[in-house]
Amino acid sequence: MTTRGITVLAGGLKDTREIARRAENAGFDAVWSGEFLHRSAIVSVAATAAATTRIGVGTAIAYAVGRSPLVLANDARFLDELSDGRLVLGLGTGTRRMMQDWHGVSDPDGPATRMEELVPLLRRLWRLHEGPVRHQGRFYSLDITPTADIQPPTRPAVPIYTAGVNPRMIEAAGRVSDGLICHPTLTDRYLDEVARPAIARGALKAGRPLGDIRLKGVVICAIADDTASARREAAAQIAFYVAPKAYGPVMAASGFAAEAAEIRAAFQAGDHRRMTDAVSDAMLDQMAVAGTADEVRDALPALEKRYDHAALYSPSFTLAPERVAENTEAVIETFARRSDRLG
Repeated sequence: MTTRGITVLAGGLKDTREIARRAENAGFDAVWSGEFLHRSAIVSVAATAAATTRIGVGTAIAYAVGRSPLVLANDARFLDELSDGRLVLGLGTGTRRMMQDWHGVSDPDGPATRMEELVPLLRRLWRLHEGPVRHQGRFYSLDITPTADIQPPTRPAVPIYTAGVNPRMIEAAGRVSDGLICHPTLTDRYLDEVARPAIARGALKAGRPLGDIRLKGVVICAIADDTASARREAAAQIAFYVAPKAYGPVMAASGFAAEAAEIRAAFQAGDHRRMTDAVSDAMLDQMAVAGTADEVRDALPALEKRYDHAALYSPSFTLAPERVAENTEAVIETFARRSDRLG
């Protein structure tokens, strides 16, 4: 059975804490927070962990570049302690341009190889209390000997999920991760023909059971009294994600090459309306649930059954913050497992 969470990618810390409390009271299984130019996943997850007691908390994603392995491991250790063992550490590298221009990475080549080096290293650093960690690799060089007693972490290991879109990055999840964080634009066809085979290749190369790798999906969800308005909000978010050239092969493999080309052209022209218009109904139905509360409730099972865990989240591209907050509240209310727990 697919578990269900909610993703927070907009608003401030107060908003994030309140959404986490509401989601916990509504019976959601997890609350996830990501980061971008203006947002820290580590700090926002700390806020959600402190504001809740039962719901799982996770980064989706925290950037795996721009922080040293030791800093990442220590952030995870303290988040897991703060949440009493409820953390999933979700990591991603972002695009090549983000790695270079945002994080100052001098060697942006081989992001999948970087992740395959980083994740096992983080697991070794998690056990730093057991003794020195020495590592010499392509991307990381460490020589750490504890100079004082280090208390063991809250639990022997923390789940580490990695994000992936292209086959090689997805294969990395099969090799080293506990789960793959699937981008909202991944379709049934892409999952069946590209993603799952890539995970299987990675698991086989690493000698891991395929069942050890979980699939965590992000599902765009827009709810409004007017179906057309909700669908347009979801379409705008899809267009935002599809606009980068890097997503061209993903769209082509899903049968949406023509739509993606039109979206990119509109994006380069700065025409947000045209971008949204280019999202076909078929794209929308494969990548989001949108409509009235009843329509969304009926549509979600067909999408979330792809995953072991599905995290719902509100579109935000071109939307006012007030509308994002309103929609997030509608998502929580629509999928509350017990309405009497809301409050």
